[in-house]
Amino acid sequence: MTTNFDSIFPVGARYMVLSALGFALMSASVKYVSNYGIPVFEIVAARALVSLILSYIDVKRKRISVWGHNRPLLFLRGVAGSMALICVYYAVTTLPLAEATILQYMHPIFTALLALWFLKESIQKSTITCIILSILGLLFMVGPTLGSSTAEAMPLFSVMVAILGAFGSSVSYVIVRRLSQTEDSSVIIFYFPLVALPLSLLLMGNNFVVPDLYLTMMLVLVGLFTQVGQLGLTKAMQTQAAGKASAYSYIQIIFSILIGLAIFNEIPTIWTYMGGSMIVLGALVNTFGKHS
Repeated sequence: MTTNFDSIFPVGARYMVLSALGFALMSASVKYVSNYGIPVFEIVAARALVSLILSYIDVKRKRISVWGHNRPLLFLRGVAGSMALICVYYAVTTLPLAEATILQYMHPIFTALLALWFLKESIQKSTITCIILSILGLLFMVGPTLGSSTAEAMPLFSVMVAILGAFGSSVSYVIVRRLSQTEDSSVIIFYFPLVALPLSLLLMGNNFVVPDLYLTMMLVLVGLFTQVGQLGLTKAMQTQAAGKASAYSYIQIIFSILIGLAIFNEIPTIWTYMGGSMIVLGALVNTFGKHS
């Protein structure tokens, strides 16, 4: 019985579902505290502080140097990841949760193009299909907004920031691929909050809002849910069927739709469902095309 269950729902897929739930709850927490007037840069700083502490403990547990070997590239990974995080959090706070999550899954397009440029990797037919479907999906989602002045129209600036966040994530993925050849995964993760914390504090300036105890706990949850998401993702990628397990990450969209409906009373439009389906289909074609 256990063998049959493992074949249907392998351990890598289970870790990926855990990761998706962690990141969905992280996004919901970000949106929740922003509704109480906490600025985006302050949320990023809080998230980075929690991650920095937990990541430092993890590196020390392994008894390795926190500074790594390729420090310039590690620092660049931290910068790219930090800018992507700021964009993603801004999108989450200004767009419906489902739409912000779907737009983040535009990253396979940029990852493929950047890998072609920096890593000299070829683009497969499945990736070309992914790019076409993703662009069509984006047009379906944003198309009704163009020329619309209704309250339900998505703010185009927020859409562009969300896409910029996806691009930043892709830059980080490509850099991590290169770093994985020489660096421990915990060191790579550590550099992210190491850069994000001072950068977010600098950008926050005098806009700090003193949170009460309840909001402080919610800000801590942002960091904790992030660690759950990263832990599940790391464990899933360590399994033999990492490629196919990654397909389960798209359940984060379902989690985001349900959380958005339950907590924020957000009901996605038919255009979101249609466009989102195209983007997810393209990403799945890309995933299974590479690992079939």
